[in-house]
Amino acid sequence: MKERGRFLRRLPLLLIVSLVPLFGCSSSDRALTAEEARSLAREAYIFAFPMMENYKTMQAQALLPGRFNVFTHSTRLQDPSYTDIVRPNNDTLYSTLWLDLRAEPMVISAPAVEDRYVSFQLVDMYTYNFGYVGTRTTGRGARTFLVAGPNWQGEKPNGVDDLFRSEGDFVLCLGRTLVDGTVEGDLETVLALQRNYVARPLSAFLDQAAPEAPSGDIFPLYVKDLAESASFIGYFNFLLANLVVDPSEEELIESFGAIGIAPGLLFDERNYDEAILAAVEEGIAQALDEIAHSAASLSESRNGWNLAKRIFGSREQLQGEYLVRAGAAYVGLYGNDLEEAYYPSANTAIDGEPLDASANAYEISFGADELPPVGEGGFWSLTLYDLPDQFLVANAIGRYSIGDRTPGLVFGPDGSLTLYIQKDTPGAGRESNWLPAPDGPFSLTLRIYLPDEEALDPLYAPPGLTGRTAP
Repeated sequence: MKERGRFLRRLPLLLIVSLVPLFGCSSSDRALTAEEARSLAREAYIFAFPMMENYKTMQAQALLPGRFNVFTHSTRLQDPSYTDIVRPNNDTLYSTLWLDLRAEPMVISAPAVEDRYVSFQLVDMYTYNFGYVGTRTTGRGARTFLVAGPNWQGEKPNGVDDLFRSEGDFVLCLGRTLVDGTVEGDLETVLALQRNYVARPLSAFLDQAAPEAPSGDIFPLYVKDLAESASFIGYFNFLLANLVVDPSEEELIESFGAIGIAPGLLFDERNYDEAILAAVEEGIAQALDEIAHSAASLSESRNGWNLAKRIFGSREQLQGEYLVRAGAAYVGLYGNDLEEAYYPSANTAIDGEPLDASANAYEISFGADELPPVGEGGFWSLTLYDLPDQFLVANAIGRYSIGDRTPGLVFGPDGSLTLYIQKDTPGAGRESNWLPAPDGPFSLTLRIYLPDEEALDPLYAPPGLTGRTAP
């Protein structure tokens, strides 16, 4: 129990509510059965899993002095050295802004951008996308928007275009700005744009005195082994203390109280009956199995492609879909709404065989009428990831994705497009259409940003990959 003891020494500095002794009795003094504890733990863990994954990322990116409420910009497109998030895109520069809204709202300003795709995605601690600013939603003009936490009840001030209210105190504002590889010096243009993305507290925006800063800036240390044990209850309780519970979920969260789950409540396994604690652990194991199965079942399959359904979105779009949200978080965080970006992915060729460039070379051929359907202001790209890690793959030509902005892309006379996915060069005249693969298994993601309506109903299925024995 050494790891759990270490966890407990950190948490009390933040949480001040004492735990009632010996879980195993309900509020009506009827003994909680092991089966009830197992079922509640399973349900609670599925609910909490995406929140804990989100918190893990926030800890890695923001829980250092001076990291909240300040933009952190990527200054080059992602490459194999980037391992913070699986399956990163290789088309845009990220601008990451973790917001701490406990003291006051934050105001974010961005200049007009007429010549490229830009978006700012707002994600709450539940992992719901609760707002967008950018090309699709607010247009190409300059924009100033305010993000407020649940305790701020003010109105939108003058000079602010949009007000977004979060259900929690901690929010990720994730900016994406397109880099056009066909234009020389475009990276420098985007870097200059990023310098004009500004975040400031509402008090500074209004030229007023700042409110008192929140006290208790000590956060529980995320440890994977603890998060996959009964100690997850401590993380969940900490997160609930910094959120409002939606009215539709109040009864559900209250039911979790039978196993010690409530906003701000301390977790100490010594307060649990041994049989109940064992049942909680069993419920967690069952939940983890179900989450992994959900992650493998989030899409329909056509032509060897997995066509992702709506697995990221707002509370209204995903209300009650707890296992879907958990499965999505298991695959990766911070996916866009379908209307913002659609991500078909492939792990197999059209014949159902796993993609493996150690044995095969692959082609994908788009007819002129089969090219990814992109709406106005959007773009598409095909990105390759190694397996099982799901990161970008180092290669001799430094190309990690290929798409409509790839310099020198060669189309057929009839408007068709053939791409070559293999570990070795496909030969003279074809390298412009080559996406290098590793000497082993891999996966592909086709990103369609601002998809045309026809891409979503029914879901667009790219042509299947065909393989031949590698030379």
